[in-house]
Amino acid sequence: MAIRLALQFALCGLLSACAGSAGTKPFISQPATATQPEGASAISAKPGWVHKRQAVAAANPLAAEAGANILRTGGSAVDAAIAVQMVLTLVEPQSSGIGGGAFLLHHDGKRVQAFDGRETAPAAATDTLFLDDQGEPLPFPVAVNSGSAVGVPGALAMLAMVHQEHGRLPWDRLFEPAISLAERGFAVSQRLHTLLKDDATLRRDPVANAYFYRADGTPHPVGHVLRNPELAHVLRQLGAHGPAALHEGPVAQAIVNKVQQHASLPGRMSLDDLQRYRPKTREALCHDHAAAERTLRICGFPPPSSGAIAVGQILGLLARTPSARTMMAGNAPPADWLHHYAEASRLAFADRAQYVADPDFVAAPGGQWISLLGPAYLDQRARLIGDKAATSVTHGQPGPATSAWAPMPAQPEYGTSHISIVDARGNALSMTTTIEAAFGARLMVTTDPTRPGGFLLNNQLTDFSFMPRNAEGRPVANRVEPGKRPRSSMSPTLVFDRDSGELLASTGSPGGAFIIHFTAKTLHGMYQWGLTPQAAIDLPNFGTLGGPLILEAGRFPQATVQALQRRGHEVRDMPMPSGLQAIQRAERNGQKIWLGGADPRREGIVSGE
Repeated sequence: MAIRLALQFALCGLLSACAGSAGTKPFISQPATATQPEGASAISAKPGWVHKRQAVAAANPLAAEAGANILRTGGSAVDAAIAVQMVLTLVEPQSSGIGGGAFLLHHDGKRVQAFDGRETAPAAATDTLFLDDQGEPLPFPVAVNSGSAVGVPGALAMLAMVHQEHGRLPWDRLFEPAISLAERGFAVSQRLHTLLKDDATLRRDPVANAYFYRADGTPHPVGHVLRNPELAHVLRQLGAHGPAALHEGPVAQAIVNKVQQHASLPGRMSLDDLQRYRPKTREALCHDHAAAERTLRICGFPPPSSGAIAVGQILGLLARTPSARTMMAGNAPPADWLHHYAEASRLAFADRAQYVADPDFVAAPGGQWISLLGPAYLDQRARLIGDKAATSVTHGQPGPATSAWAPMPAQPEYGTSHISIVDARGNALSMTTTIEAAFGARLMVTTDPTRPGGFLLNNQLTDFSFMPRNAEGRPVANRVEPGKRPRSSMSPTLVFDRDSGELLASTGSPGGAFIIHFTAKTLHGMYQWGLTPQAAIDLPNFGTLGGPLILEAGRFPQATVQALQRRGHEVRDMPMPSGLQAIQRAERNGQKIWLGGADPRREGIVSGE
């Protein structure tokens, strides 16, 4: 594959963009601020990595190296992922952890499996969970920072399920790196310090306040060695007894107490909810996509994630526009290409809002989710893309039956961390893991208040629609229901050569609903524009959730913004701190190698050998 090294551009000194307004009124307008799940911090250019045998891409160097060490000692890709997740719980607590959930795609050289560790709503939850006494949606910050926002965590139980099938090392061995780090301490990073400083509500939780902040209310400085003996204690229990130590006993009781005793908005989770939680296996959602030099088989996660469907629709619709073969000509995508991308995205997000929810509660349109990626359906939808930004967009109808659902109203969406791993035995995985918003529900669990630290709980239930029905009484597919898993945008992705079946790449990103755009950008960059993973990740970010077209601040020329405005787009710029990770198969000097990329907007690296 031709590698366009000239496009591996510097991250600084690019022309800035100006926000504009063209007055478009698409079908669903994203929140006015379209805030990202986590704030921006320092940008650090990444070199890209080359490994011959195996590789671990993760959001923090300590986590990536822990996973790589597991591979070096004979562990599988799954073993490495477990070690990575436990270390991320400690060193990147704002993004993921044992108090949250995850989706994992695994390839063993023969088949792709999808493992669902998404959180669930408690049995006592109702579809009015996030409505006030007048039946109006609660303010989003109120709902997020509450016990009601906490879903039954599922990441650990899911990892245990995958380990039973694909693990090689003993379960307890995989907790040792995180336990050691928690006991001896780790240096507070610039990103963690920045997010702690900017967070307005985490200090309200006494356990979190005592752990993350100094007596004067300021966060521990960069480089401060932070120890977490409580987390070390909990991880020892998990290593010895498996998920039961989280879902039963003292840790489970501490979780329930934290949720039910919230001062302003207590939650409804019970010990029975924790004990009854079960991860699920699902059929991966795979579709063919014609790229520049070959036909790809792209596999992603099915509902309750909307990621694979939306990414597949955007790429498929874009391939049916005049921009299908447009190449990069500078440091940012050209305006015509961005126009067609945005219009494809609006169509995809209209379908997402209408149809996607937990498949155990909501039937797929046309009888199967792949109907939303069918060639004939995409042909039909692509004909709606014109030369100007659409003033309104509605969902499509991939099957004969008319949808009974109401579109989900726009609301903020957060999250997350991503892990990509390939091992020397031919196993690979892509796992996106989350506690939802930065620092989740801002609730830190401890089993012993005399031991500093603990772990944070998710606010995943705010991914449900706050409004359960529209004005006509039609239900929203993604409304709250007991035991239901909220819709997600997480997009763990594995890419294969359709004809040979060879694994080509593992990728994914955090970023709330913008995960879809970050992942689509990277896939298009690697397989349509011929970029290395690092160069594709380095590309400026962009996207729309149905309203304004958002461009990453400081990354687009003024001429691009003006050209988009002439086409009728409302354009805004803002920081877009994705956290992309990617590992791609390549050939160099006749030898197969792995190319790795990590997002310069966060702290990740690719470690391996």
